[in-house]
Amino acid sequence: MPRVDAAVVTVSTGEVRGTREGAVDRYLGIPYAAPPFGDRRFAPPQPPDVWEGVRDAAAFGPTAPQAPYRGGLEKYLPTVEIAGDDILTVNVWTPADRAEGTALPVLVFVHGGALTRGSAALEGYDGSTFARDGVVYVSIQYRVGQEGFAVLDDAPFDLGVLDQQAALRWVRREIAAFGGDPARVTAMGHSAGAATLTALLALPQARELFDQVILQSGPMKAQPLRKAARFSRLVAKRLRIAATRAGFSSVEPAVLVAAQTALSSGGSPIGGGPAVALAIGGEAVPADPYTTLLRGAGRGIPVLIGTTSEEYRLWFVPTGVLTKVGRATLEIARASARVPRRIVAAHRRRRPEALPGEILGEVVTDMILRGPHTRFADSRIGAPASTHVYEFRWRSPVDGLGAAHAMELGFVFDNLDIPDAVALGGTDGPRHLGREMHAAWVAFVADGDPGWEAWSSRRPVRVFDGQGGATEYAPRADELRGLPAR
Repeated sequence: MPRVDAAVVTVSTGEVRGTREGAVDRYLGIPYAAPPFGDRRFAPPQPPDVWEGVRDAAAFGPTAPQAPYRGGLEKYLPTVEIAGDDILTVNVWTPADRAEGTALPVLVFVHGGALTRGSAALEGYDGSTFARDGVVYVSIQYRVGQEGFAVLDDAPFDLGVLDQQAALRWVRREIAAFGGDPARVTAMGHSAGAATLTALLALPQARELFDQVILQSGPMKAQPLRKAARFSRLVAKRLRIAATRAGFSSVEPAVLVAAQTALSSGGSPIGGGPAVALAIGGEAVPADPYTTLLRGAGRGIPVLIGTTSEEYRLWFVPTGVLTKVGRATLEIARASARVPRRIVAAHRRRRPEALPGEILGEVVTDMILRGPHTRFADSRIGAPASTHVYEFRWRSPVDGLGAAHAMELGFVFDNLDIPDAVALGGTDGPRHLGREMHAAWVAFVADGDPGWEAWSSRRPVRVFDGQGGATEYAPRADELRGLPAR
C-alpha cells in the first residue's frame, strides 16, 4: 500500500511527520533524550538535539541493547532488535479526525521485560485501538540491562527509571501538539514496567509525571543497594573489568549483554537466580517504593492494579519446573522462604489435585505480587484517590499456559489476532473479553472509573475470565497479609 502521510506536528525540538492508517495517525521514533552512548553512557538522560526541517516519524527508533529470550520463553515472548544509538524515543498514536484544540486523555505505556529486555516496537504494544477509542496513546523506550540498571561505584543507578521520568516530562510538555491533554495523563506499566512505575508513584514529585497509574503484574519492592549491586559485580568479575563507569564503558554494549545473559541463565522473576533489580538509595529510587507507599505516598493518585491468576506458568511451563518439583522440594522452598505451613495447606485445600510445582508457583506469586498488592490496596482505604483491583483468569489452551503472566495484554489492547497474542493465547481467545477489558481500561484513562467497585474494606476484585465474571470479594486478603514479602 502507498504511504499516507499524517499532518506535520511541531514539538520543541523540531517538526515531525508521521503516517496515517485508517482513522489513526502515528508518529514513531521521536527523541525525548539524546542517545545515551559515548560521553553520555552511564549518565542521566540529556536533552535531545534540535533538528532542522521535518523529521520522518514513520518507523520505530533503535531498540535498547538486549538479547532475545531463550530457554523456551522465546516461543511466547518475541524480541525486536533495531540497530542504532538513538534509543530514547517515544511513539504517539492519535485519532486522525481530532478537531483543532482537542484535548483527549493520554495513556503512556511502559513495557516490561525483567529490566533486561523489551521494546515499544513490539507489535503487541501498538496503540491503534486506544487511539480508535479517543485516547492519545504513547509508548516509550528506555535503557534496560546493564546500560539502564547497572549498579556502579561512581555512576547514578536506576538510569532506566530516570529515562522514564524524562519521557513522562516530555509527554507533559509536548502531547498537546498531538491532541492530548497534558493534565490527563495515565501511565500504564506491565511487569517490570509496572515495577518502575511503582517506584515513580512513590516519589514526592509523582504528580508532576502522571495523574493516574495502571500497574499490571508488577513487583512493588526494590532491593537494598548492596544486594542490587551483586549482579553488576558478577558481570564485572566475568569480564575482568572494574565495577565503575570507566570499567563498564570500556566494553561494547553487546559484550555486557552477553555477560548478563550468561549469568542470568536459568533464573526467572518467579524462580529466582541472579537478576537485575531496582536499587534503593539514588535519585531515581531514594527509598523502597513499597514501604513508602504503605506509609501514604501516592494516595492522591488513582490506581488500577492487578495480576493474572497463574502468573508463574509462563516460567514454570517452558522450563519443566511445573512437573519437576516434588513434595520434598516444595517443603525445602517453603522453609527457605519462611512461608508458614498453613499457607501451603490452604492452597492444597483449594486445589487438592494441584501438582507440588503448581503449589510452589502459587505461593511464590502470592509473595511477589498478590500479597504486596493486597497490602498496598488496603493501605489506601480512605485515601483521597480510588484504587481498583482486577484479576485475569481466562486460561489459554496453548501448552498448558493457563492464565499465565502477560496473558492479559492482548485483551487489554483488544488485539488478539497479532502473532504476539496468538503465541500466548492461541487463535480462539474470546473476542468479547478483549472488548470488555479494553473498554474498562479506556474508561479508567478517561475518567478514573473502570466500571466496578473501588477497593474498600469489602475488598472487591473484578474478575476477567471470559465467562461473564463479575466482582468478587477477596476471601484470601487476610491470608495474603500473613505472607513474607519477597
